[in-house]
Amino acid sequence: MLAHKSFGFTENPNPSCGGKGAMLKNFKLTMEYDGGGYHGWQRQKGTRTIQEEIEKALFIMTKKPVVVTGAGRTDAGTHALEQVANFRTDAALTAEIFQRGLNGLLPDDIVIKACEQVDPAFHARFDVASKTYGYRILNRRLPSAIGRQYVWFIPAVLHIDAMQRGVSYLIGSHDFKAFEGAGSPKSHTVRHVHHAELIEKGDGLLEFVIEANGFLRYMVRNMVGTLVCVGRGRRTPEDVREVLLSKNRNTAGPTAPACGLFLKKIRYEEMPEISP
Repeated sequence: MLAHKSFGFTENPNPSCGGKGAMLKNFKLTMEYDGGGYHGWQRQKGTRTIQEEIEKALFIMTKKPVVVTGAGRTDAGTHALEQVANFRTDAALTAEIFQRGLNGLLPDDIVIKACEQVDPAFHARFDVASKTYGYRILNRRLPSAIGRQYVWFIPAVLHIDAMQRGVSYLIGSHDFKAFEGAGSPKSHTVRHVHHAELIEKGDGLLEFVIEANGFLRYMVRNMVGTLVCVGRGRRTPEDVREVLLSKNRNTAGPTAPACGLFLKKIRYEEMPEISP
């Protein structure tokens, strides 16, 4: 782990904010990480976060403060198979050097899978077309010794057919306020779910996969908690629809633990290529 240091960064979305009018190069990072040891993506004072670790590594490489903008803010303990971020710099370093250097400086639980120079206007958060999350449940009598930190272990019997019927009510455009967590309310809580399904992967492993144009805080984990209530027979599949219509968080199920949640995919519209 890199030595802790606070640089007091603030984001500036202007791609031409270098000295003397210099145009900053814009780099896109694609990464994966194990979020178990972090307090989420976003930099926060006094806590260890993914964003801060990457910014500290870039400071070492460029000798200047660099702001890294992520496609989304994953919760504390949440993992990513594909998180995307971008940063701007006037450093005379190539994308290949940034990838090698970051992977040499970052902790083993953060890996930069790709780095590429992109159009100056590209913004990792504002240009997102959709995000896909996956939530993993291990539903069998015995837990797993290997990979137990990446699933919600539920030994009780779950009625998968009922849960799958409940999932069907989540697809489409809805007001998802009932699935929004406390502490970070959004003024607009309507989102469009492109796809959602509950997949049986074998040996008791289930994965809830959902793609949408945006997500509210704890939205996926609150959905999973509600679906588990359906699976245990405490709610009906039709109750999922009633929860949506209520727009009341108190009508939904408990928040599922963060350990089973993965950011799986970030989709962007096609971007123009940058000439070498």
